[in-house]
Parts: sequence; C-alpha cells; structure tokens
Amino acid sequence: MNTPSYIPFGLPEIGEEEINEVAATLRSGWLTTGERTAQFEREFQAYVGSSRVLAVSSGTAALHLSLAALGIGPGDEVITTPLTFCSTVHAILHLGATPVLADVGPDGNIDPHSIAERITSRTRGILPVHLGGLSCDMETIWALAGRYNLVVVEDAAHAAGTRDRGHHVGSAELRPGSDAVAFSFYATKNMTTGEGGMITTNTPRLAERMRLLTLHGISKDAWNRYSENGSWYYQVEEPGFKYNLGDIQSAIGIHQLRKLERFVERRAEHAHHYHEALADAEELVLPADDPAGRHSWHLYMIRLRLEKLTIGRDEFMQELRRRGIGASVHFIPIPLHPFFAAYAARPENSCPRALDMYPRLVSLPLYPAMSEQQVDYVAASVKEILRGARRSKALAAASSF
Repeated sequence: MNTPSYIPFGLPEIGEEEINEVAATLRSGWLTTGERTAQFEREFQAYVGSSRVLAVSSGTAALHLSLAALGIGPGDEVITTPLTFCSTVHAILHLGATPVLADVGPDGNIDPHSIAERITSRTRGILPVHLGGLSCDMETIWALAGRYNLVVVEDAAHAAGTRDRGHHVGSAELRPGSDAVAFSFYATKNMTTGEGGMITTNTPRLAERMRLLTLHGISKDAWNRYSENGSWYYQVEEPGFKYNLGDIQSAIGIHQLRKLERFVERRAEHAHHYHEALADAEELVLPADDPAGRHSWHLYMIRLRLEKLTIGRDEFMQELRRRGIGASVHFIPIPLHPFFAAYAARPENSCPRALDMYPRLVSLPLYPAMSEQQVDYVAASVKEILRGARRSKALAAASSF
C-alpha cells in the first residue's frame, strides 16, 4: 500500500459557507454577541430538541456556568469521572466544591454503581462525561439523582450528534433529563466554532439565571439595553462572568451545525471501517458502540492488550508516528496529575479500573475529511506494528500470572 502524506490525529472541515459567513460578519461591523449568535442558538435548539439553549465561550465555561447557576459551592461534593480532561474537575473546584471520582465501567464511561457507592450527605451533584461520543447510562444516573435529590450536569463535550434511545443528548424528550447539558465546539470536536460551547436545559428559571450570569450579571444584552419607555439602561444583578459567544464564532457554528449530521455519518463510516479491519487483531480491544442509541464517534479509542505485546503504549504510538500517523490518548486520568494528588490519595477516590485502562488507551485518527485510503493505511499500520510486537503464547501465558 502506498503511504499517504502525514495523517494528523484530527482536522476540522471548514468550507466556503463558513468563510463567507465570517466575512459577512466582519463587514457588518458587529463582531461580539448579536444576531448571528441568536440564530446559532435557535438552530441548535431545534437540532437538539431542547427547551432552552445558551451559547457560551467554551465547553469549560458551559460546565462552570451550569454548576454556578445551580448553586454548587463550598461544602458540596460533585461526583464525576477520572477519565476526562482536567476542565471537568476544574469547573467543580472553581466553585469551591469538592470533586469525588467514581470509577469507570468496561466502556470507559462513568460506572453508575461506583457513583452510588460514593454518594454521601454532602453530595450535591453528578457530572457524567460522554466519553468519545458514547452516551453514558443516563437512565440509571437520573434514577440515582432522583433518589438522593441531586443535580445532574452532563459533560457533552464529545457528544454533539450523539443520540440516546433515539433522541439527541440534551433533548427535552429524554426523561427525567438533566438540569443542564454542556457542549464544546473546540477545534477538534465533531463541529467547531474554533472556541465555543453551548448549554441546553429544560428548566426555564435555570436558563434565565445562566443567561444573566453569562455576561457579568447584567440585566440587558449589549444590543438591547432600551426599556419599554425608550430609555437606555441596564443594571448588574449578580457577580457574573464573561462567558458570551461572539458573532464571529457563531458565524462558523451556524454552518458547522448544518453539516453535523453528515460529519457524524462520515465518522461512523470510518469507525465501522476500523472495526472491520481490526476485528481479527487479538492484541486489541475495540471501542464499544451503542445499539440503543447513536455513537457520534468523536474518538476511536482502541485498547492495547499489553500482556500480548512486547512493547508499551508509548512505543506503539512512536511506531505510528514513524509511519506518518498522528495519534493521541484520552485521557491521562485525573488522579495522575500532580495538582490532583491530594484528591487521588483519598480512599473514596480510588479508581483502579480507570488507572488500569489508561496505559492501554490509544485514540486513532478519525475525522470526516479522512479518505478511505487513509483509514485503510492507519488500520494496516496498526496491524503491522502489532505483528512485530506480538508475544509468543508461552511468554503471554507467563506474564498473566
């Protein structure tokens, strides 16, 4: 097989529609939050099927704002997963609350049984993460939340386009539903605005408070500060944040959203192609799918059976890079970062399954602009590396004791 040019881990797909919309925004003279952001919110609301939406400056802002508006603060505990990006835990810490880590299940998503074991009298909320675009077991999580009167904020940074039992994550049709769902539109996500995010909620009062907090707690939007009698006025009602999304980013998002279904379909095709090509590789565990919903395939996360290999994950990735293939790891578990060491030392934060999974994880390139030839080349390279690093059966058996 001919070697394609370097295949990056991820690559956004930006077309002339996004470029033209950005140019029109620049020519309009209005660059911050305005009509295009309002349009982006309306179209995202219709796509997801949520009652309320709010565009914000990042997925991290979406998480922090949601928890803040729900009143999470000092003395509260929020249960989340150890297999996530640090911003999930930062959102809890920035409010003075305490993160509690529940372990993951076989699919890498947070395990509801582990959540149940970590609920205390101080627990106020649950923050599940749809890892790689695979929906968590939200029915069980919602049941736990109802039983213990907890709030639920979903980290859907990977889940734009994910469906749970036929409905988009964040839809009002999913019952009883979460208090808020936070999406990310970072450059590598299924759809992008460069930097940006969105919150969906089906609680009107929460939506109103989040919108107030988004822009310094000011009662009027920048483009609408006239009262009914025609006077210009606004007032600060709460100590809010600077989390609004501007029209330049929204101009990109409008057209990315309109392409999202095609993007997800293309990702699913590539994931299926990987599945077929790697099905006979006994040195791998392939990522789980969701037969009852729709995996949006933000990530294609393989797991190495290290007991069957003579090399580790780092060497495996170096071999991929030597063949012109970018790869990544999702994620370094929260307990392994120096800043979180104090939390990791607590017995209630023990996450042995996540720590066992981490050295085996490799995310292969997966994005809509990939060609079938590139997917074939990545899969063939993976199998070639595995063949060269395969342990003999005798050594593999000995290493298992």
